[in-house]
Amino acid sequence: MTEERDDRLAQSGHGAPTTAGLNRRSLVKRASAASVAFGLAPWVATDSAYASARPVKIGYVTPRTGALADFGQCDTYTIAQMQRLFSKGIKVGKSTHPLEIFPADAQSSSSVAGMVAQDLISSHQIDLMLVEGTPDITNPVCDICEAASVPCISSVAPWQAWFFGRNGSATTPFKWTYHFFWGLGDIINVFLDIWSQVPNNKQVGALWPNDADGNAWASPTTGFPPADKAAGYTIVDPGRYADGTMDFTTQLTQFKGNSCEIVTGVPIPPDFTTFWQQALQQGFNPKIASVGKALLFPAAVDALGSHGNGMSTELWWSPWHPYRSSLTGQTCAQLSTAWEKHNGEWTQPLGFTHAMFEIAANVLSRTANLDSNTAIVDAIKATKLNTIVGHIDWSKGPLPNVALTLLAGAQWRPGKTYKYELGVVTSKMVPGLKTTAKVIPIPYG
Repeated sequence: MTEERDDRLAQSGHGAPTTAGLNRRSLVKRASAASVAFGLAPWVATDSAYASARPVKIGYVTPRTGALADFGQCDTYTIAQMQRLFSKGIKVGKSTHPLEIFPADAQSSSSVAGMVAQDLISSHQIDLMLVEGTPDITNPVCDICEAASVPCISSVAPWQAWFFGRNGSATTPFKWTYHFFWGLGDIINVFLDIWSQVPNNKQVGALWPNDADGNAWASPTTGFPPADKAAGYTIVDPGRYADGTMDFTTQLTQFKGNSCEIVTGVPIPPDFTTFWQQALQQGFNPKIASVGKALLFPAAVDALGSHGNGMSTELWWSPWHPYRSSLTGQTCAQLSTAWEKHNGEWTQPLGFTHAMFEIAANVLSRTANLDSNTAIVDAIKATKLNTIVGHIDWSKGPLPNVALTLLAGAQWRPGKTYKYELGVVTSKMVPGLKTTAKVIPIPYG
């Protein structure tokens, strides 16, 4: 198999697993920036001793193409790093096993996410499923795994949208699917702190799509409306809109008519670009735009041209976070620096993509019987691990199947190295993370 075909297989997520699909020369070339000379985890094998041991198989579903592709931007890099780490196997108890990773592209589609998950289960008999990249991707994959009795770990979706979006119940928890991320209460507190730093009239325009994220954020019981009202803010909610909307006149008319000085929401990146271009054309100039999902990524902010300055968003992970990888010993700063050598500006999913494999490797290393899905789930539930995104512990809740990570807030400013760079503007919820900037009103003109 040629190196060119190896690379196509790794990028597409189809065909052979990446342990077979990436040859050594390609692997070393891609992972050269991911040096692991920081001190490896004890479950990383350092000599080939697995002989005839059966391989351990991990399925990994993310959106690599389509409107959510920014969430999968770090996949190829991280998988290459994991292949380098586990090229001699993973230690499970006293045994060493080959590790195979089967990536699959959800194509930013819930239906495709479900289909590729089913294929990974039926065609490759995976031991553990990993999935991340908004509720539109995590939820259908987790539902497939729950129905098929396949252990699954998910992330990068607010836990309420994941848990309640799948009709989860505190009294009847999921058996096979487990999630780690922050929740809506966390991002509400982050955004309220951002808004408090700029004088405003407390009129908030809500840009909430008709998808799992938008419906969770708009929930009258667990979403933004009750919390914002309690803090003295008035929500102007024009109702749900369809992803891919090209005309935001209805929303802009209501925001302007109610003199909204704040905009918040959770649109997909292309939709916010469309909205903001139309807002500028129609003379709508709010003081603050605190937007989840769409403003997370450098590429999405760059797409706003000269109008990206002052945009604010949640901050899941950064080079300044005070954490270290349990696999490689890398700090957040070291991981982001390694990424930037070959891939440009760091991006928030980098930390969580790395942490996903940290947790998976740790879980598998502690599994009493690799041929028992129940034993793998038992190992997930018993996880207590310090990772590159913080401490992961499913025993603490807030609900069964959910482990919390901590959240900060940031604002985009013109950068020294890149067009726009994030500054940490609120870090009250993350011990050890310092602010690096103060919130400013969005500059126009």
